[in-house]
Amino acid sequence: MNWEFIMESLPLYQKAAWLTVKIGFVGVAISILIGLLCAAVQYYRVPVLRRMVAVYIELSRNTPLLIQLFFIYYGLPKIGIQTDAAHCGIAGLAFLGGSYMAEAFRSGLEAIEPVQLESALSLGMNQYQAMRHVILPQAVSISIPAFMANVIFLLKETSVFSAISLMDLMFTAKDLIGVYYKTTESLFLLVVFYLMILLPVSILGSLLERRLRYAGFGA
Repeated sequence: MNWEFIMESLPLYQKAAWLTVKIGFVGVAISILIGLLCAAVQYYRVPVLRRMVAVYIELSRNTPLLIQLFFIYYGLPKIGIQTDAAHCGIAGLAFLGGSYMAEAFRSGLEAIEPVQLESALSLGMNQYQAMRHVILPQAVSISIPAFMANVIFLLKETSVFSAISLMDLMFTAKDLIGVYYKTTESLFLLVVFYLMILLPVSILGSLLERRLRYAGFGA
């Protein structure tokens, strides 16, 4: 193990890690919004939109992220929609993640007994108040395990961004291997930096799961 090479490469990995984290978390944040919207459409069974959401979920979940990135990065410019690699990565991650988040939130919403919504409405709440104060808190607590698993999955999927020449961690490792032939050192740093990103997220997920235990809120 060439520790001198490792120390010299640290700034490159730090820069790549920051880009990976920035794109990853922005993509995850947008995917959460998409997932909530799609789950609400499915929960309330909106006639036309429900079918559109179902098609989107099947399309997104059954095609690889790499193919989606290629379509956005190379395909959309053919019809006049220009994008750079960073925005392409965010869009691809949000498109893929939205479907997984939608299924996670939908499972949480459907686990709540209908009588709870009926009881909230009978107490004088409107649909929005019942969803915000009664249904959603319980659904979120139930969805936390699947939600955190999706977050970790999406952050790991950022490793394919190197295919569209985005200077992320994987691209940096491959570039250093190709130039200096330091495979062991480059992959070692790659593993270390991914652990630094993903391990805190995993620990946070475990803490949240214990804190919001199936609508017990710390019980």
